[in-house]
Amino acid sequence: MKIETERLLLREMTQEDYPSLAAILQDEQTMYAYETPLSPAETQAWLDRNLARYKADGFGLWAVILKDTGTMIGQAGLTWQSIGGSSQVLEVGYLFNRSYWGKGYAIEAARACKEYAFSTLNSSEVYSIIRDCNVASMNVAIRSGMLARGSFIKHYRGLDIQHLVFSVKREHDRA
Repeated sequence: MKIETERLLLREMTQEDYPSLAAILQDEQTMYAYETPLSPAETQAWLDRNLARYKADGFGLWAVILKDTGTMIGQAGLTWQSIGGSSQVLEVGYLFNRSYWGKGYAIEAARACKEYAFSTLNSSEVYSIIRDCNVASMNVAIRSGMLARGSFIKHYRGLDIQHLVFSVKREHDRA
């Protein structure tokens, strides 16, 4: 599976992507919305979950590669998530190495994931679940066409954390 945009290539991650993934997930500033960076074991578990998602669902969080350099600069993709314990929704997620923040890569990748969900997976709606303090991610969701739909408390690492729910419906499903 590959998705191409003007500047990016999204592809399934492999074990060889661990160092680039670790540079993202183990960075304290990048992981502020998660309360703490991940340990090496947690980073491997994150990668393993996505490798399993590719087999079970046919999608997951993909490596985001700069086409010009071949460098993995982040991850973006689709995963099944629950909102406040309710039914599963298809989420567009994204997380980038902070060296590449502010360059429009997250928006470009999020839009490509949204289009993949609509055109390839035939999804009628996609979501992004974002911590209430993560303004940059909220702006990515909004700039990729999503609207705020509500909020809920997510239990994570022993904490109750407010999250906002954004979504967008496929064009012909909008009412």
